[in-house]
Amino acid sequence: MVKGYSTAIARNPYIVGTFACIGGCLFGLDISSMSGVLSNPSYLKLFNYPSANAQGAMVASMPAGSLVGALSVGYLADKIGRKPTIMISGMVWVVGSILQSAAQNRGMLVAGRIISGFAIGMASSTVPLYQSEITAPAIRGRMVSLQQWAITWGILIQYFVQLGCSYINDGYSVSSIRIPWALQLIPGLMLSIGMFWFPESPRWLMDHDRPDDALEILADVHGQGDPNNNLVQLEYNEIKEAVRFERTEGAKSYKDLFAPGVFRRVILGTSLQMWSQLTGMNVMMYYIIYVFQGAGLTGRRGNMIASSVQYVLVMAATIPAIIYIDKWGRRPMLVIGLVFMAFWLYLVGGLQGVYGHWGEIDGARNWVITDHKSITYGIIVCSYLFVCSFAVTMGEFYNAILESNSGTNAMFVIQAQYVSWTYPSEIFPMRVRAKAVALSTASNWTFNFALAWAVPPALDTISFNTYFIFASFCMLADHLPLVSHAAFHVFFCFPETKGRTLEEIEDVFAQGHTFAAWKVKSTVGKKNIEDVRTAEKAESYEGKTDTDSEERHVEHV
Repeated sequence: MVKGYSTAIARNPYIVGTFACIGGCLFGLDISSMSGVLSNPSYLKLFNYPSANAQGAMVASMPAGSLVGALSVGYLADKIGRKPTIMISGMVWVVGSILQSAAQNRGMLVAGRIISGFAIGMASSTVPLYQSEITAPAIRGRMVSLQQWAITWGILIQYFVQLGCSYINDGYSVSSIRIPWALQLIPGLMLSIGMFWFPESPRWLMDHDRPDDALEILADVHGQGDPNNNLVQLEYNEIKEAVRFERTEGAKSYKDLFAPGVFRRVILGTSLQMWSQLTGMNVMMYYIIYVFQGAGLTGRRGNMIASSVQYVLVMAATIPAIIYIDKWGRRPMLVIGLVFMAFWLYLVGGLQGVYGHWGEIDGARNWVITDHKSITYGIIVCSYLFVCSFAVTMGEFYNAILESNSGTNAMFVIQAQYVSWTYPSEIFPMRVRAKAVALSTASNWTFNFALAWAVPPALDTISFNTYFIFASFCMLADHLPLVSHAAFHVFFCFPETKGRTLEEIEDVFAQGHTFAAWKVKSTVGKKNIEDVRTAEKAESYEGKTDTDSEERHVEHV
């Protein structure tokens, strides 16, 4: 450990690439930490039977903390390093978990969730960044893809822990809610302690004028200790050039995002993140208990079991997208996914509207279906199909960009594990990518926070019409001129980027077609190996350097 990390671990690419995924698991744990207790009598009594508005605020406190945590990474991860930031996020998570499990009132629970959210924002931003900078190009996309899968595993594990603890019958000592919340601190401890044995990002070391340390880590991670290994030298020189480019050509302020040719892409990146939240997925993840109660599945444990099936499906449905995203393309996956999601939500809202009525569940007024088992089962199936449509399309948009970028730009994968992150990450010019993706991150968390708070009051007042609103966001036009609706917005404004390097994507946007994206032909920007070699020889001859060319070279190698 004289190096500050374990050489044996550093030389095993799969251990280096996967351990930090525990950070993604934290986010999954927190997502289902509330969904499984919403109908728990002990929870309701302890927190004084929260109203719809109060319940929304308690759930929304987590994404509020995550927004702050994610935005802090831009400074923290660059200032102290990727490894310490991940370790700190684990310890902050432990503090938040302790506060939640010991909560005596709503204020204490909200404080714990805000702190846990801050940790999630830090970890979910830094982990994919660290993975992209430490793993070899050949497996980089695959390793970072596991981050998204880790989130779904976290959701699943926490929900089943809560399902098991729901059978604890000890009056109102609230063990059934405190135990699951307390167990959350275990992965946080594992992450903080385990990272002691892992190396720092060579990209960060190079950026802080420690090239010898960066080369040593690259040699261990990519060359079994040999600094003269071809891949080690290629990565070392590419990182060095990327750092030079950022220092001399990078955006100096957020004003650069309004430059000609850039602002259009900023609109696309931030709006896609907005759409990923407005699809209604939060309804199905945070409040699935309420959805199934309204469908008529009012038995608490039966409801929880049915809900657990949904989380299993989400986990399984991410696998095809990880494998096939580069074959299917971004545009067709987004458009088809949004159309199907709208269809299932219209069915859920329509069935509830026709067969439901105002009633009472656990003493609270609810829109509920009674004496229609077939309709109840139909709504449950539509809910399952909705989340699968999301997971296969919008929920898995990030891994391909990591392979095409080679992961050397400092912040281009901020929040990469969240929905629809491939497209926003790859469309921005390198000089503004860090700030543009950070702005997209803010868009995602802002709408996450707003909807997490708004959904319980919406279900309490307009009931089944809530599903029509989200379905309309997926499909139908509204009054906003620039981002009128998700599916049509994608169809008209989002050009295809699959299979292209960053420099080739520049050619795509140079075509124009701001509102006719389908006119951009699949051959635009595409270059074969001979074109690449000719261009690089010309650049070398003229004494010029271009980071995007370096990135393209690594991909072809």
